[in-house]
Amino acid sequence: MKGYWNRPQETSKTIRDGWLYTGDIARMDEDNYIYIVDRKKDLVIRGGYNVYPREIEEVIYQIPEILEVAVFGKAHQDLGEEVAAVVVLKEGAQMGSDDIREFVKQRVAPYKYPRIIQIVEDSLPKSGTGKILKKEIRKKFG
Repeated sequence: MKGYWNRPQETSKTIRDGWLYTGDIARMDEDNYIYIVDRKKDLVIRGGYNVYPREIEEVIYQIPEILEVAVFGKAHQDLGEEVAAVVVLKEGAQMGSDDIREFVKQRVAPYKYPRIIQIVEDSLPKSGTGKILKKEIRKKFG
């Protein structure tokens, strides 16, 4: 990539010293396999701890009643950010926010589970390729 068309500021943020900074957060295992963990801009910092929304979303998706979920950081006066989730249930599913919270709480570190869970009826906003648009979700629910 040489840069963004007619966007020199974006290009200078993304390409530095010949390296392309994608904003992806990755980890490498003991066999040198690289795994994309999340996006840097999606990272939630709750009380100094890093929470990767994708990790929490994967736990929530283990609940059979869940159709869609988006986890994001919501501004918090004392902690900086609080972990929040917007959830869409499958048709006919009966489940409350407390049920979801307890499920996640039993499977992740204490600082990671979402304290704010909003169940919505409409599907979450998506791009043309079907990717959930967290920017739109933050605008609406953040």
